[in-house]
Amino acid sequence: MKKLFSFLLLAVALVGSASAQWFRIPTPNDTLQSVRVGANGEVTYSIYAPKARQVSLAGDAMPWGAQVKAVEHPNGVWTITVPNVVPGVYRYHFVVDGIEVYDPKAPETSQLTACAMVAPKGDEFFAYRPHIAHGAMAVRSYWSRTLGCTRTMRVWTPAGYEKSSAKLPVLYLIHGGGDTDTSWPGAGAAGNILDNLLVEGKIKPMIVVMPNGSIAVDGDFTGEVPLFAQDMTTDIIPFVEANYRVLTDRKNRAMAGLSMGGMETLETALTHIDLFNYVWVLSSSFKPGSDFHAEAERLNIFKNATKINKTWAKLVFTQGGPSDIAYQNGKNCLKEFDAAGIRYEYHEVSGGHSWEAWRQNLYDLAQQLFK
Repeated sequence: MKKLFSFLLLAVALVGSASAQWFRIPTPNDTLQSVRVGANGEVTYSIYAPKARQVSLAGDAMPWGAQVKAVEHPNGVWTITVPNVVPGVYRYHFVVDGIEVYDPKAPETSQLTACAMVAPKGDEFFAYRPHIAHGAMAVRSYWSRTLGCTRTMRVWTPAGYEKSSAKLPVLYLIHGGGDTDTSWPGAGAAGNILDNLLVEGKIKPMIVVMPNGSIAVDGDFTGEVPLFAQDMTTDIIPFVEANYRVLTDRKNRAMAGLSMGGMETLETALTHIDLFNYVWVLSSSFKPGSDFHAEAERLNIFKNATKINKTWAKLVFTQGGPSDIAYQNGKNCLKEFDAAGIRYEYHEVSGGHSWEAWRQNLYDLAQQLFK
């Protein structure tokens, strides 16, 4: 009898527990849309934080110097509305009572932050188009002999690659300082841009490798530049060529990098001239604060000018216009290339030192590769 009574008590407890699950009191968070894009260029970010005393927004989504205050609503939802947002992809996070909070409602997140796609028309060159064939964005780990640790890279392969036997050319695409290999696929929307260009017949099928270029050396990101160049040549390129169907001659290799990644691109390409046929330097220069002429001498651009002109099909420098924080350094760097007689193309786009400019750079320059 005691066993039967204990069993009945357990059954009642379980039913009560299940009932509590079914009849949970709903909150505004259940149906909250954390990012809403308005027709007038406004973007509203929302988070449910009913016990918070202060909320703010940080990241690319908040323009530099902007004074945009959060509004607390009676239902516990806080909203921050940013006006006049240019279509793009913006990294963001909330700061709740001084603590960084990454959007728990975001459908897509990187390792560090969420990205919000602002594409009102849906046909922007960086927008995700649901009715086209999409390539694969793989996360690959490799052992870096240079650094003595396991590292990661993102690798985009075009739609149909898995069923093909063709060998493809490769673009090595590097992010900026403080970011990771999640940045080009996330804020850079590289997969969408490449998918759209390929389906429109504007680029040749290629593989795009996006390594992690961040290697802090005693807290100084600029100290990573020669180390990354060694990792590229010793570990990254051999890994890609051992694991993917790629063409391995110079004419089918390109390298590009933005900001810090541009410094890494210059370091790698100028010390390994025979590796690449296309070199892009986006919003970058030699190491800021250094003697640019001494850097040019160290990298042998005067000694190797004739070889560079004969070897590279295209050397391209870009800037995000005069508002680009790298603008003057970039101009000063080009004076050394002019003095050496090295041929290059120079382009400016809008957007300053931001992903707005770099997405446009990828869209424009990818169409010139491997022709």
